[in-house]
Amino acid sequence: MADVLTISPLSLKALHDRDQDIHVFDVRTPAEFQELRVPFSKLAPLESLKPREVVTQAGVGDADTIYLSCKSGTRSRMAAERFLKEGFVNACVVEGGVEAWEAAGLPVIRGRKVISLERQVRIAAGSLVVLGLTLGYTVHPGFAGLSAFVGCGLVFAGVTDTCGMGMLLARMPWNQAGTEAPKACSQ
Repeated sequence: MADVLTISPLSLKALHDRDQDIHVFDVRTPAEFQELRVPFSKLAPLESLKPREVVTQAGVGDADTIYLSCKSGTRSRMAAERFLKEGFVNACVVEGGVEAWEAAGLPVIRGRKVISLERQVRIAAGSLVVLGLTLGYTVHPGFAGLSAFVGCGLVFAGVTDTCGMGMLLARMPWNQAGTEAPKACSQ
């Protein structure tokens, strides 16, 4: 598979200043997108991302480049790999995501504050470990297996750079924006 293309936030801003008709998609959850985003980005959540559908809905031509952003770059790299698998070779990751964009002093749109997906994963994983150990001590030793299962899941997530718990949490209602939130592929 081809290497994933990348672009710095400053280069993307300069490109947008020259050509307002570029395609920037944010692959975070709707709630994260509503909290903080690049002004000209559109929402295309990773957990429901269908590259061909995004390309068609946005009117992206085969020669056009799609720029992908997330919080720090990991999810946008995963999204770029999906685009590459479907034959769309012009998928480009914004280096460092929205965090790098904001750190560079570039304009952002701010909304309601939410708990980041990374923090939610830590809270859920820690809670499940404590629950497993508590139930294993007070009810039946077999419950300690829950803690072991979560630990194995965390190791797997670290090795593969994918997180099943994160993907599950991204689908939870509190990670979906309210009724005033943007829909997929809209600003």
